[in-house]
Amino acid sequence: MERIDAYGYSLVDPGNPMERKDFTIDAVADDSVVVNVAGCGLCHTDVGFYTGQVQTFQKPVILGHETSGRVVAAGAAYENLVGKQVIIPAVLPCGECELCKKGRSNVCQRQVMPGNHMDGGFASHVVVPGRFLCELPDDLGDNELSHLSVIADAVTTPYQSLVRSGLESGDLAIVIGVGGLGTYMVQLAKSKGATVIALDIDDGKLETAKRMGADYAINSKDLTERDVKKMVRGLVKEHGLPPAMWKVFELSGTGAGQMVAFSLLSFAGTVGIIGFTMDKVNIRLSNAMAFDADIFGNWGCKPEYYPPVVEEVLAGRINVRDNVETRPLDSINAVITLALEHKLDKRIVFIP
Repeated sequence: MERIDAYGYSLVDPGNPMERKDFTIDAVADDSVVVNVAGCGLCHTDVGFYTGQVQTFQKPVILGHETSGRVVAAGAAYENLVGKQVIIPAVLPCGECELCKKGRSNVCQRQVMPGNHMDGGFASHVVVPGRFLCELPDDLGDNELSHLSVIADAVTTPYQSLVRSGLESGDLAIVIGVGGLGTYMVQLAKSKGATVIALDIDDGKLETAKRMGADYAINSKDLTERDVKKMVRGLVKEHGLPPAMWKVFELSGTGAGQMVAFSLLSFAGTVGIIGFTMDKVNIRLSNAMAFDADIFGNWGCKPEYYPPVVEEVLAGRINVRDNVETRPLDSINAVITLALEHKLDKRIVFIP
């Protein structure tokens, strides 16, 4: 291969601005590929890495784990991918360990995560293992390749959570936190045939959730868990919704959101913890026993689920285009400052 001149924005010290790093790619291992980045989404996890609230495995490291682009070079095992449009999964498992063999590859202990274990997608090019790349069709319809980068986390993580919950048509889905991931959880649950109640503390986000398919919206700002539960029960009674077996998805990544989620446990119900926070909460776990309920956590998404999610997006059942906003990559430090100030309405996709 010809030498590739590349650049990215490297996290050196948490809490400090990321620095531009120029580098060259001179060779590619047999099992790897080089992706020319079309776009990379900014995730809440990236902000946590940036501030130092969450530590990366590699330091320094170029952040970014929601990446789409085109393969421009490949090792011997993946030469067939050269020229293909791809999404790089946010979690790249080994494919060989017991967790992978048991269908839990998203928590493979030998996994590599771009922007964490290795340099990620806030760059012009990224070198990644070729094994689990999600190949896209040549015709993306009305979708931009850069926009589809958010499939790598913002869409697939809720999808895996939805599958794990066992949600079916006619169920009641309660989505707590309708920001970057919650917007897609609303759409996925609605596409599955559920009735959706959206909860957030931001009226703007709730309005977006309603446009994306939420049937009802509750602004939980200044409400207690008891207040929220009373309002949900009121909607259930008024509209003849399922009185039990609620599917509750916590995506706010806050202690308050987790408390609300746990308070909404119902008979034979399910609570999925998808958002991440360092907050600790005080709950009575015996409620899970008394309600014969299920509680699960979700980390990323296994690569096998990417193709059906892509199909949903390309078919227009999941709206990505209206929920992202592109910014030039060299604005990254300014944009992260806005993220920390909660001044971003849409998921930002950086364009090199």
